[in-house]
Amino acid sequence: MSDVEYINHPLVKSNTVEQRLYQLSLAGEALKKSTLIVLPTGLGKTVVALLVMVSRLPKGKVLILSPTRPLVEQHAAFFRNVLNISPESIVLFTGSTPSQKRVSMWEGARVVVSTPQVIENDLLGKRIDLRGVSCIIFDEAHRAAGNYSYVYIAEKYAQQNPDLLVLGITASPGSDHEKIQEVCANLHIKSVEMRTDSDPDVRPYIFDKDIEWRYVSIPVEIKGLKQLMDDVLSDRLNKLCELGFISPYQKKLSKMDMLDLQARMQSQLSSFPDQKIYKGISLLAEIFKISHAIEIAETQGVSALSRYFERLENEARSKNGSKAARRLMEDLSIRKAVHHLAGCDSNNPKLNAVKEIVGKQILEAPQSRIIIFTNYRDTAELVADSLKEVAGIRPIRFVGQASKYRDTGLTQKQQVEIIQKFKDGEYNTLVATSVAEEGLDIPATDLVLFFEPIPSEIRSIQRKGRTGRKHAGRVVILMAKGSKDEAYHWSSNRKEKSMLRTMKNLNDELEIQPKTKEEINRQQKKLPDFPEQEIHENIQEQKPDKVAPRVFIDQREIRSHVAQALEKLGLDIVLRTLEVGDYVVSDRVGIERKTVEDFLSTLMDGRDLFGQIGDLVRTFERPLLIIEGEGLYTARQVNPNSIRGVLTSIAIDFGVPIIFSRNEEDTAALISTIAKREQGDTKKEINLHGKRTALTLKEQQEYVISSMPEIGPVVAKNLLRHFGSIESVMRASREELMEVELVGPKTADRIKEVVSGEYKG
Repeated sequence: MSDVEYINHPLVKSNTVEQRLYQLSLAGEALKKSTLIVLPTGLGKTVVALLVMVSRLPKGKVLILSPTRPLVEQHAAFFRNVLNISPESIVLFTGSTPSQKRVSMWEGARVVVSTPQVIENDLLGKRIDLRGVSCIIFDEAHRAAGNYSYVYIAEKYAQQNPDLLVLGITASPGSDHEKIQEVCANLHIKSVEMRTDSDPDVRPYIFDKDIEWRYVSIPVEIKGLKQLMDDVLSDRLNKLCELGFISPYQKKLSKMDMLDLQARMQSQLSSFPDQKIYKGISLLAEIFKISHAIEIAETQGVSALSRYFERLENEARSKNGSKAARRLMEDLSIRKAVHHLAGCDSNNPKLNAVKEIVGKQILEAPQSRIIIFTNYRDTAELVADSLKEVAGIRPIRFVGQASKYRDTGLTQKQQVEIIQKFKDGEYNTLVATSVAEEGLDIPATDLVLFFEPIPSEIRSIQRKGRTGRKHAGRVVILMAKGSKDEAYHWSSNRKEKSMLRTMKNLNDELEIQPKTKEEINRQQKKLPDFPEQEIHENIQEQKPDKVAPRVFIDQREIRSHVAQALEKLGLDIVLRTLEVGDYVVSDRVGIERKTVEDFLSTLMDGRDLFGQIGDLVRTFERPLLIIEGEGLYTARQVNPNSIRGVLTSIAIDFGVPIIFSRNEEDTAALISTIAKREQGDTKKEINLHGKRTALTLKEQQEYVISSMPEIGPVVAKNLLRHFGSIESVMRASREELMEVELVGPKTADRIKEVVSGEYKG
């Protein structure tokens, strides 16, 4: 390559950003119309965004959206380093930025970098609008599907700004033709521009990437374990067949088959409750678990399977654990498998291969950076621990934020710190789950190792893109012979090729996409082609008496998509912190919304459902409870008669009607109908007069104790009666705790673990 040339633009600092012809070409196309740019990882999608941004900044502010806080911080730092504008005019929005502060920051900003959920919330709360935004850049644009925030933001942008320009950027939009079209439609994309490693203008910037597939044999002892688990699986499939849910010829079910069958059963149950369907759903839950155990045995090894069975055992013993887990762990063949597992050699051929490959890489090139990808957290921990035994390897586990049984996640701050230490060389090997696949500013690596293949072409492309960026790289994919590893590998390979074919043909289809409803209406009525905003104003002038009903929505409900659905239905939504209820549509009607999962959780976790209902009754003349979703009697292990008892009490003792809805859109349609009925054609002022009943001291004390694991309301009361205060409960020894009724060794141990365990936040 010739001497480096830099981008020369008044809004870009001199000698900061390398100029590449393909990036200039892509940006030029993106400035003509709303465009989706598909460019392999490491080839500067952010630079294309920068070029589009500086061309649009004279017309108004630019909004850059990225899915996670680390990505947002990364983008903000880049733009502050290279843009020749005041750093104060480049603002960063995340959920931790107070909403009122965001309003003033938005007004003074020229560039806003944000997570999409924050912008969605501010648009719904009418704190900001997009009229002055000259361009929106959607990073990882393939996420723009379903109810993801990108979809809502793009729709509002199209409504509010007649001179809109959208830029979507991604390394891998996927192979599904309809999914890519959906992304383009949702973002109002008119054109797709793609570059691959083989394009002539990209080739000079591509380094060799050696891809190697290495087979490992499944140990004999794993095959023995698999036979025991196969016996259990065959038994459950036969029982499912006897119930008539599958044909006698189906000897196995794929994951997709199981999900489809589960959906059909749930649908049947909602229309016709039947004991046979309950039994079928429970059997299917066992099939899910045992199929997963078989896959772990084949692809992850003995130690990972042992951890999985440990979690199943914990679930089986837990008060809130599933019957499926309990039955599986009581099955004789599973008990044999667990016993056999204890005596197995934990020597794992894949772990040995990882140690050999990584050890050789570090020996030959001590300054190497390596990423090992695995699908499971347990495996990430096992691999990291195993690599500590090899001289020269400094491994670190890199996982997401969620925490579960004996598995603590990483905060975003910890993730950023680990990446920095990886860059600095304190760690040279990152053992990561999917959290390291997308977008994060991880330095160019010398080796990417897949512990197992993955069926997703999007994730496979993102993983491979972590090497061969600034110098030659290497990809090694481990596969267990005769396991799902092979199927996943060829599935991903086929989808990658399909994606390239789909992308090449997509522009032709975008050019002939059907006209929008507005365009058809204009043609039929022969209206002049006014900007959409003017047409809306004319309509409002003609019908001044028609006022949209107003709905007050509790701020916490923003996590659902009911608010967005209500707005689409033409209602005027107002976000507030409501003391009582989730939705208020008139002085007399307040609505509490619970998903099935949330409703069941209130019963199992001892939360004060009846207190919420009581407040609703005291505050509103016409209170209403909406329960949203399916599987009320099957989603969690709660006795159906207990659920019926609670519903009966709410309806009869409290006099609160209960309406069931299918999903968020159905809930919104119900609330819309009620609001229109209550308010008519004129907007009536609604008095938000409800106040939540404060918890008594006794209730607060019971709440604190019952919030600990393994402790429900009854045990909490027993502990407080026995010891007299929260302080005395916390100071009690294990033996003293076990003197209390219903407190056994396990519960006592969990209390002591919470009270005395070191805080690792």
